[in-house]
Amino acid sequence: MSPVRVIHASYVNVPATAALPLESIKLTAMEAMWVTIPVLQHVLLYEGADMPPFEDILQALRSSLAVTLGSFAPLAGKLVHLKDTGDVAISCSASDSVKFVVAESDTDVRRLALDEEHDLPVLEQLVPDVDMSKLPTAVLAVQATRFDGGVAVGVTVHHAVADGRSLWTFVEAWATACRGETPALTPTFERSLVKLPGGQEEARRIFQRWAPNLPLVAPPPSFLEDRPRFTRRTFTLDMPHIQRLKQHIVRLGEAHDAPLTHPPSTFVTVTALAWTCFARCKQFPLDDDVPLLFFADVRDRLDPPVDRGYIGVCLTRCLAMLPARELRRPRALLTAAAALQDEIRRMNRDPADQQSHLTPIMLASWDRLMNVSGSSAFAAYDIADFGWGKPRRTEPIRMNHDGQVALMRGRDGLGVQVSVSLLQQAQMDEFKSLFLELLHSN
Repeated sequence: MSPVRVIHASYVNVPATAALPLESIKLTAMEAMWVTIPVLQHVLLYEGADMPPFEDILQALRSSLAVTLGSFAPLAGKLVHLKDTGDVAISCSASDSVKFVVAESDTDVRRLALDEEHDLPVLEQLVPDVDMSKLPTAVLAVQATRFDGGVAVGVTVHHAVADGRSLWTFVEAWATACRGETPALTPTFERSLVKLPGGQEEARRIFQRWAPNLPLVAPPPSFLEDRPRFTRRTFTLDMPHIQRLKQHIVRLGEAHDAPLTHPPSTFVTVTALAWTCFARCKQFPLDDDVPLLFFADVRDRLDPPVDRGYIGVCLTRCLAMLPARELRRPRALLTAAAALQDEIRRMNRDPADQQSHLTPIMLASWDRLMNVSGSSAFAAYDIADFGWGKPRRTEPIRMNHDGQVALMRGRDGLGVQVSVSLLQQAQMDEFKSLFLELLHSN
């Protein structure tokens, strides 16, 4: 028997009072590459003796989702291919709705929420399945799953329409409405706010390169082949650990007469730690390059800056590279932090650089790449209180790469949650051992 059973599915309509865009919302060049890597999924797990009855939770989630769609109406739309122009756009209408799946499971929600190692067969069924391999496709779907003493809220959104910041802005607005309060932020879907060189023509060129078979937008085969075999674990760094790591990196710089230009940020510190552990647990040949890919939110970096409430993708790709031997030396954390800072400085000089979006990554070292998603600034636990307390756990579900690391702020609101995906169990065990050794030895 499947660990999660779907009871029924229905639809939540956009309210008649919602302000709809006058025309389709054409995706920007920053969004174009995500058409073929479409699935962004998160699950939020809640448990406790004081949880409301499940039917009351369903009623609250459905009614508050309808209220939220009054401001987020385009998320109820469809992503479509505009054949005449070659664009991909969000099509909105008054009849739009969001699929709402209701499910149940006999799994122990407390174990699911507390285990370091992920129970992927269960977690993957706690988010709604949406076929995004062909346009038109739905942009958003949600799911509520009943457990004994708990509930899971799962969200699936098309990554070409929303980045992580946009996803959590929506979840925060939904949770706020569910508590009967008014969200503090007014969302905007206005793509003209994102000023990029080349404008819409640049987006069309990227569609032609990344998705030449539109309206078919199947993801790369490796994303589908490897995912079922991943081993997933989650680690949490509290703020004292992070502060000690930051101080250790600064001391390394002083000891080797190679100080950083400025103290390492939390993102740089945690990512440098994960990069070092990844390179070591994989035991790459010393002369091989180990690339690190991450995406920077550039809303505040563009000229002019983009509105804080912007719902879309506003990311620039960053790529740092170090030989494996540099990540195995005693000063590896310093070297990794310096390489990260260098790449962030490069990105800051030209955050709208479209070369980072124009072509797929064609690297001989693709099989040695570590990919960081999310952000240590995403306060998912703090913003996702629907009225029955903050989640016991939240996890990204779709991790597509051997060596993907997903970050978010920890449940305590101060530390960082680090979710790691690797293909081999032995390498994950070694990653954990190295991670804890570096964490506690400084």
